[in-house]
Parts: sequence; C-alpha cells; structure tokens
Amino acid sequence: MLGIYIHVPFCLRKCPYCAFYSVKYSRALKDGYVSAVVRNISAYKSKALSADTVYFGGGTPSLLTPDDISRIITAVKESFTVPADAEITMEANPCSVTFESICGYKKAGANRISFGVQSANDAELKKLGRLHDFKRAEDCVKWAKEAGIDNISCDLMIGTPNQTLESLADSVNKLIDLDISHISAYMLKIEQGTPYDNEMIRREAADDDLSADMYTELCRLMRERGFNRYEISNFSKPGYESRHNLKYWRLEDYLGFGPSAHSLFEGRRFYVPDDLKSFISHTVQPTLTEDDCPDALEEYILLSLRIASGISLEQIKSLGGSDEAVLKAAKRFISAGLLELNNGIISLTDSGCLVSNGIILAIYDAAVGENL
Repeated sequence: MLGIYIHVPFCLRKCPYCAFYSVKYSRALKDGYVSAVVRNISAYKSKALSADTVYFGGGTPSLLTPDDISRIITAVKESFTVPADAEITMEANPCSVTFESICGYKKAGANRISFGVQSANDAELKKLGRLHDFKRAEDCVKWAKEAGIDNISCDLMIGTPNQTLESLADSVNKLIDLDISHISAYMLKIEQGTPYDNEMIRREAADDDLSADMYTELCRLMRERGFNRYEISNFSKPGYESRHNLKYWRLEDYLGFGPSAHSLFEGRRFYVPDDLKSFISHTVQPTLTEDDCPDALEEYILLSLRIASGISLEQIKSLGGSDEAVLKAAKRFISAGLLELNNGIISLTDSGCLVSNGIILAIYDAAVGENL
C-alpha cells in the first residue's frame, strides 16, 4: 500500500539550524494551503489506490487546526482505501499545541504524534532557537497520552552547540522516562545559508570525534533502555517503528502533497517545487521529475543498508549486481567492526553508521564492478 506525505510549510519562527522549506504562518495562506491539499488529494479518487500510512511533516503541522487536519484526513479516506489500522502521524512543535488541540487531532484521526523536543536541557533548547522549554515538552507528552495517543515519538539532536556526553545522556534518559515509544536522533548538520552557518557555531558544536562518541553512547543507552536501532537515526520499542518512514527505506510507493513534498510512484521520483503561492494557485500541484527511471540496484543499496534489516546478497544478485564482489568488499568492513554478515544479510554496526556514506558507496561500486 501507498504512504501519503503532506508537507505543511508553516513555522511561527524558523529555527536557526533548519534548511527545510517553510514560510511564516498566516491565516490566509494557511486556508489557501489546506484547500489546495484537499483539491490535490481528491484528484486521485478515480485511481482505486490504497494507503496505509499518512504523515504530516513540515514545517510545523501543529499550526493547522484540528478542523484543518480533519478536512485533509477525510479527503485521504474519500480518495484512497484506508484500512482501520492505518498509521496517521502528525509532527508537532511543543509550543504550538494544547491539550485541547491534541484531543482534536486525535478525533480527526491522528493516532501517532512526533514532538520536536530536540533536548531536555533548557540552555541547549535556547541555543537551538526553540520556543519551548523541557517542562512544556513533558506536558505535551502527558497531554497526548491523556488524549488517547500512545504511539509517541520525540526528536533529539546530537552534537549541538555546548552539548556534552553527559547532557546528551541526560536528555535520552529523560525522554525515555516519559514512557514514549520512539526517538528520532539527528546529528547536527550546519546547512549553508542558515543562521548557524558561522564560525562561532562551528566552534561550539561537537567535532567529529565527540559526535562519534555521542552517537555510540546514544546507541548504547537506547539498547540498554529497551529501544532498537532500526535505522541509522531512528530507535523504537519493538513494534513501534515508523511504518511510514520505513516505506522510504524499503522503496515502497508514496505520494507527497504540498510545496517541497517528494514522491516515489509508479517507478518515478518527482517533487513539488518550494513555492507555496504556486502550489495554492495551481489546480493541480506542479511537479518536477527527480528521476524518471531510478536505478533499482543503486537505490536498494543506498536506502536498505540504512535500516537494521540490511541488504541481502541474494537480492543484489537478482538486481544484476555482483554478490561475490559485494561479499569481498563487505569483509573488509566486517573485519573493521563496521558491518555484520548473518545468513547472507549485510547490515551496519553502530560504528558503521558513523561512516555509512563511505560504506554504501564502496558496496555499490563493488556491486557494479567498479574499484575492485
């Protein structure tokens, strides 16, 4: 079944480290956006498609009202066959929700919520430009549970300015103590052109060695507290993996709606330009082709090696790659403690996740017969 992704491009204030597409919230723009999303989703009514995940990302989806979310989810259910157990996720900023709004999102159909917490340390949150403190994040998790949402994720950032191993461990433990089921942990990347793109932030942020130590400690703590690393940046209690995000890494089809939303559908990758006004004004959202014939072998190695289930030598061979050359290349990384091999399945270790890009490139080169 399909996944449905809805990019909500509004923020109250853009975080200084963020390079995702967003614009300043206004009621008029928001109303036009919601109508355009509903219009574009409804265009698929005649196609007899099924969807079992819906994901509201952003931006700040919690700047939409419960009625807005209800309109969009209703359009999805009217246009696609949606099973009763579909996963419907909303990203939410702790500063833009209340107990009442969370109850409204639950009533509209959301059954999973992802809070952008980022840290349990108030000084770190302030440095990150966040508008909430950790007490507010704690309250949000409590409100979600009281509203009947028990599938709760929190975002955590690693390697941020002035963060230490001790403060990271404290954040991890405080988040897990909230009895959540999922944590997405992202290493700070200083994006060109953002306010964080300056020498002072580079000096204050973790260097490569400290970042590596932080990630290794994160993995150890998560495992110790009963969370599995099922993808490089994602950890969950058993059974609480993000079903929507797994579609990306497993190369399953998904459709994106809204400016900056990406899609993989019917063998083609395409995306909507970063232009809210254009999105609102067009009857059908404009799209640009990213790849009209993706390389199946390249995408399989690039994406599936990120997840704990890894890649199989058998599948590499079936996609036209050299399983023997891949095995030979993998053995070098296995001996270095960066890869594991079990019953023909190759997967990253915690240490391997830190250098995953280089490993993925080497494995792909081996699969297609380059640099042997």
